[in-house]
Amino acid sequence: MLIFKVLHSRKELPENLTQKDIVDFLYTHLERFRDTSSAISKAIDYAFSNEPGKGGFVILANTGDKLCGVLVMIKTGMEEFIPENILVYLAVHSAIRNRGIGSELLEKALEIVKGDIALHVEYDNPARHLYERYGFTSKYAEMRWQKQY
Repeated sequence: MLIFKVLHSRKELPENLTQKDIVDFLYTHLERFRDTSSAISKAIDYAFSNEPGKGGFVILANTGDKLCGVLVMIKTGMEEFIPENILVYLAVHSAIRNRGIGSELLEKALEIVKGDIALHVEYDNPARHLYERYGFTSKYAEMRWQKQY
């Protein structure tokens, strides 16, 4: 039986789980699409922030005491010209993928989120098909410029 827990702050973490455990889970199971552990931790810090314009939530999917999946959603503090939310991470344990856990995490997030959602997904990421099934579309090509120090 899959159990979902929605967290809005660090103090809501289950006793047997730390933020580092969630970061390590995401780092491991995002595989080649992962960010650094530092970046993942900063996104979770942002989701747990109660500063104006910040915040969001983390959804954990568990079976018993085993973590099966994680979703991280952050607020942008904007609306209309930029969606109100960014789905930053969604990962399912590699040993139990393709059993609907990612879909269930996404459905739970769509139920509770307020406002529109943007996400970044690489064109060759299989998760792209999951997002498309739920009505996400490609509106823009993302371009980035990185400052050289």
